[in-house]
Amino acid sequence: PAGFRYQPALVTRDEERALLDDLRALPLRDFEFHGHTGKRRVVSFGWQYDFEAGRLRKADEMPDVLRALRPRAAAFAGLAPEALQHVLVTEYGPGAGIGWHRDKAVFGDVVGVSLLAPCRFRFRRKSRGLGWDRAAIVAEPRSVYVLRGPSRTEWEHGIPPLGALRYSITFRTLRAP
Repeated sequence: PAGFRYQPALVTRDEERALLDDLRALPLRDFEFHGHTGKRRVVSFGWQYDFEAGRLRKADEMPDVLRALRPRAAAFAGLAPEALQHVLVTEYGPGAGIGWHRDKAVFGDVVGVSLLAPCRFRFRRKSRGLGWDRAAIVAEPRSVYVLRGPSRTEWEHGIPPLGALRYSITFRTLRAP
């Protein structure tokens, strides 16, 4: 989709191992959404979206490990590091995925770093005729992607259930109110 960019190998295997050691030490919690518990664990820094209240709220500052990765993610997206004010770390256990969705409208650009296991990153949007336009890419371990423009606002994305453990580091800009 227009506005989507992808690059393999943002980080090396050694960097990935070090990142994973630090990510596993974060206070990950079961994902809760309108009374349901998802099959993934998450933690947000900078800002956190409160699904019950339907708004952002301030969260703890980014830990050093994420603050150190942010400039590389920002450079890939053509952004200043400080523009990436929110980060969500997600642990997808075997069998976990995420259904079709668009990131909340309070967020702007989305820059994701994929670690450990590959995943099928799927896109869909209502076609001008009947049915759906679809696209997909395999997000390899250590890769980075950016969603902006139509890929962010017109297309939904999702990840089918995974066969192995995967971590995602999702940086986001905030939209002006």
